[in-house]
Amino acid sequence: MAEHRSMQRGALLDAARSLLSEGGTEALTFPALAERTGLARSSVYEYFRSRAAVVEELCAVDFPVWAAEIEAAMEQAESPEAKIEAYVRSQLGLVGDRRHRAVVAISAGELDAGAREKIRAAHGGLIAMIVEALSDLGHAEPRLAAMLLQGVVDAAVRRIELGAAEDPTVVTEAAVAMALRGVRG
Repeated sequence: MAEHRSMQRGALLDAARSLLSEGGTEALTFPALAERTGLARSSVYEYFRSRAAVVEELCAVDFPVWAAEIEAAMEQAESPEAKIEAYVRSQLGLVGDRRHRAVVAISAGELDAGAREKIRAAHGGLIAMIVEALSDLGHAEPRLAAMLLQGVVDAAVRRIELGAAEDPTVVTEAAVAMALRGVRG
């Protein structure tokens, strides 16, 4: 029974990812989740109290996965510059990923404080990784530089998500160049 429940929970999360990446937060409704999974709407409520609870669980499940992917890319890099480049490239490389699309859609959405806090904590973990590389470069304000660097990444993510005129590789190369020139101060 427990195994069946966890499979249904997984199916609900997967449906939530699809709905979010297709239509943003508005698309994530309990009727839509029920329809996608073939569960009764009342069953959806057995798993999740609210949309925010679905979102919180998605963040708890998906964020650590791609934070680990970014961390792995950074750990393979030899120099602080290469770590920064890996940080930017690996985040932008995840843009097409449905898990990433879902969480990006979420962070813009209306979330309760608990869910927002979880997202902030996960982002904080990523920022901490880059602060260290910036410190190693001898940056005077590594935390500030890390926040600004993440701003460049977020802008590039949105640009790619929007299917802007430029090819995603053009956006990625521009973001990497800006990051590397910027962190050299």
